[in-house]
Amino acid sequence: MANKMSSNITTAPSAAALTTAKPGFVDDIINKIPLPKWALIVIAIAAGLLLILFLICIIKCCCCKKKHKKKEKLNLQNINGSTTASLVQPDMEDLESGLENEKRGRLQYSLEYNFRSQEMKVGVKQAADLKAMDSGGTSDPYVIVYLTSDMRKKYESKVYRKTLNPVFNETFTFQIPQAEMSESTLVMQIYDFNRFAKHDIIGEVRLPLGDFDLQHVIEQWQELTAASKREQERLGEICFSLRYIPSTSKLTVVILEAKKLKRMDSSGLSDPFVKVQLILNKKKWKKKKTGVKKSTLSPYFNEAFNFEVPFNQIQNIDLVISVWDHDKVTKNQQIGKVFLGCRATGNQLRHWSDMLANPRRPIAQWHSLQLVEEVDNALGLKSHFKLPLPGK
Repeated sequence: MANKMSSNITTAPSAAALTTAKPGFVDDIINKIPLPKWALIVIAIAAGLLLILFLICIIKCCCCKKKHKKKEKLNLQNINGSTTASLVQPDMEDLESGLENEKRGRLQYSLEYNFRSQEMKVGVKQAADLKAMDSGGTSDPYVIVYLTSDMRKKYESKVYRKTLNPVFNETFTFQIPQAEMSESTLVMQIYDFNRFAKHDIIGEVRLPLGDFDLQHVIEQWQELTAASKREQERLGEICFSLRYIPSTSKLTVVILEAKKLKRMDSSGLSDPFVKVQLILNKKKWKKKKTGVKKSTLSPYFNEAFNFEVPFNQIQNIDLVISVWDHDKVTKNQQIGKVFLGCRATGNQLRHWSDMLANPRRPIAQWHSLQLVEEVDNALGLKSHFKLPLPGK
């Protein structure tokens, strides 16, 4: 019994020594740091908080990336490949509106119309605050003036070097009948001259003459606007009727009249005639033409042409109506043209559909002439060769 108690007494100090060894080691390290204990405690707490915040940020970033990828997958499934450009490209309408609203300067002009001689004098006075087009912060401006009713006749002012406020003081005279005033537009375009490159347009002023009271002289300033992308030249209009009889495979085209044709001769008139052509499966087939009407912009023809077109081919036919200016000395020139058929659009397609929906009944309609290049591109014509009549 005594031995057991002695053993317990002797072993107790050794256990205590073991439990106090570690705190003594930590205390030795703390004592070596030249800072008070309260400061060390604050630093330890701050370090712990920073570590916790750092871990929280890492976890949140990982979760956000996963969610973002899921959203992208969902969104891209709903977007067609052709529209993905809209995610990275600005809206073209916004860009165009920004260009249109850009300040380009002002132009002072005058208008004076003589009702007796049917002449209009256009005075180009001066410009102010023009847009700088050159790297030096200036421009070399000049003005081009024309009427949309006769775009062959264009006037051009002198070039004024290195200025944004040119004084032109030039007058240009146009011969224009009073009856055409309401349908004509005066265009004044200011360009920047460049000797070694294409001349850049600064801006333009468009004046529909039908909006002005020309009983007295007009003089005023007007802001320049962005130039039109494409000049819509008026080529004229043509009226013709169509009739198709399926039982006899007979297509009848009656060229009735034309009006407001483009001036092609130096006299301000034209010598128009009309060609009527059939195209089968994008290949030229048959054509006929009217007589020539001398010195007129509003010819009356009333000439009929008959074509044999089997009913099973009517869907493959294109009807091309072209107006020409006859010239004895040089080559005849096309004024404009239209085409009708199942590949046509707008009024042309409607006229063709009305003809098919009303067999044996003549359907007459007016059509505006279009640019030759536009119609030819739409038709996509192949080389010409003789094609036998279908059904024969």
